[in-house]
Parts: sequence; structure tokens; C-alpha cells
Amino acid sequence: MEPYFTIDVDVPRHLVLIRMGGFFGPETIEQFTKARNAAHARLQCGPHDHMTLTDVSDMSIQSQDMVLSFQRLLADPTHRSRKLAFVHASTLARMQLQRAAASRDVAYFRNAEEAEAWLFGNDEDTQPAPISVAAR
Repeated sequence: MEPYFTIDVDVPRHLVLIRMGGFFGPETIEQFTKARNAAHARLQCGPHDHMTLTDVSDMSIQSQDMVLSFQRLLADPTHRSRKLAFVHASTLARMQLQRAAASRDVAYFRNAEEAEAWLFGNDEDTQPAPISVAAR
């Protein structure tokens, strides 16, 4: 599947909305990084005060090299969000996300509504309920 991504900024809510799909290569990672940086420049909150909701439901399983590239991207302290939520479709995708986001405090969800509820929840320390392997 061809790679794609969209990045939108909800300025009043300090929220970056990302949707990614397909199989990424080095060029797509580079394009994504530039687009993410441009989106962050549109935010009007202080550094690291924004939240990010990333939907990777359409993402293909990535190569080891791309998982490492995502890991470096997520570890960059310059663009770190206050809260980061991922929406994913499969257990294998979640496992790759967990490897890529090992340096981050991240929550994983099966739908955007639950992810957004967690992002805007009052208790910063509240963790989402674990997702069972059988969840759909």
C-alpha cells in the first residue's frame, strides 16, 4: 500500500491530529518530519504544551529500518507533545508502535473517540484500560 499521511492542527485545543497509512520509506519519513514540524509551528501554545492524536489504523507493518526511524522521530525532544495517543488496528501494529515509542509515555486505543477522551481527561496520570488481544 502506498504511504500517505495527513497532519491537521486544532489550534484552540492545542491538538495535532495525524493520520498515517501504508508502508513508509525514508523519503516519506523525511516528508512527514517536515510536515510535522510545519504543523507544530502553527500551534499557539507553549513548547510541549500540545497533545497529539495519531491514527495508524491504515498503517502497514513496517520494516525494522522504518521502526527505528520512527523511534528516532519520537525520541526527538524538540517536538515532544504533553500527551501522545495512538489509534491502531492490530496487535502487531501496537507492538511495533510500542517499540518505536519506547522513550515516550504513550497511550494506545482502538478508536479516536477513546483516544481523545483520554487526551482531554482531567487526570494526567490516568492510564487507559488495557486492550485485550481479542478486542476489535
